[in-house]
Amino acid sequence: MTDQTSAAEIPAEVDPNALVFGINTFGDLTQRADGELNSHAQTIREIVEQGVFAEQVGIDLIGIGEHHRDDFAVSSPEMVLAAIAAQTERIRLGSAVTVLSSDDPVRLYERWSTLDALSQRRAEIMIGRGSFTESFPLFGFEMQDYERLFEEKAQLWSQLAAGGPVTWTGSVRKPLTDVSVYPPVEPQADGTPGVLPTAVAVGGSPESVIRAAHYDFPLMLAIIGGGVSRFAPFANLYRQAQAKFGHETATIGYHSPGHIAATDAEAKEQLYEFWQANTTRIGRERGWPAATREQFEAGIEGDGALHVGSPDTVARKIAFGMRSLGAQRFDLKYQSGQMPHEYAMSSLKLYGEEVIPRVRELLAD
Repeated sequence: MTDQTSAAEIPAEVDPNALVFGINTFGDLTQRADGELNSHAQTIREIVEQGVFAEQVGIDLIGIGEHHRDDFAVSSPEMVLAAIAAQTERIRLGSAVTVLSSDDPVRLYERWSTLDALSQRRAEIMIGRGSFTESFPLFGFEMQDYERLFEEKAQLWSQLAAGGPVTWTGSVRKPLTDVSVYPPVEPQADGTPGVLPTAVAVGGSPESVIRAAHYDFPLMLAIIGGGVSRFAPFANLYRQAQAKFGHETATIGYHSPGHIAATDAEAKEQLYEFWQANTTRIGRERGWPAATREQFEAGIEGDGALHVGSPDTVARKIAFGMRSLGAQRFDLKYQSGQMPHEYAMSSLKLYGEEVIPRVRELLAD
């Protein structure tokens, strides 16, 4: 790999003991052994099994995406995460992402604070605008209000997540005056109001990076194409903005798709047909040509976004990416299109038991 960032841009050290290694799934309908698709219900049950298994193999967090279309099973991540919470004790429970623009922040807080109570303080939400827009017409919102909806709702969410009574005025919903929302997040150890951990997912917009810093939310870079180190300027911009706003920390993570198997060749062959079909299907909706093997291989080479290969290959790629960005968190999007449940489970096992410990070793070296 070629490091495309200068040493001056990268923070001095990444503490391997303070890192978070998570997984994400968008809840794609999965394929059975006979080639037919599972039902939405069965796919949801598989995700719960994957979340419980992730804790068993040492993964820190599971994030579940929100979609409202026929090729994805999960429209209510909090419900699926609650089922995982009931069968686990340690793993953190997040979204990937919650489409804040088309939701009501007050109802959203109620759902996530309930999940936080059920899981004994393990809930953490990731808000974003989402790369799919089917929720806007479904819930009665206009695409022309795309920016305004997110900006105003992010402002309201920042107050709700901080705990305590909220006073807010905007144009996308009726104002609130000294309103408390229930159930509240449990108070912190020192008695101060409980805070619902919130990160902002950013796909590559400087304005979104600065917005995350403005609200002092951790930054999560969604890297699904191009070199990981190409996003270093966004990480640097976030750190600079955090300092300018007078905030003491600058927590950065990134999310990329991938798959792990015993060898590089096996990982590629298990993933390719599902990656190609999924990328082509979604690309067709956006006017893109069909995905090719050449694109797939290019995404794996160097510091490309696809984290695919043997445990050592993927560990080295993650370590490089975290150094390049000065990141404290990495999330592997472990499910690609209609990939069978069995492939996902074997990949999770290798990620938790072999990749994560190896990344910590590499970053400590």
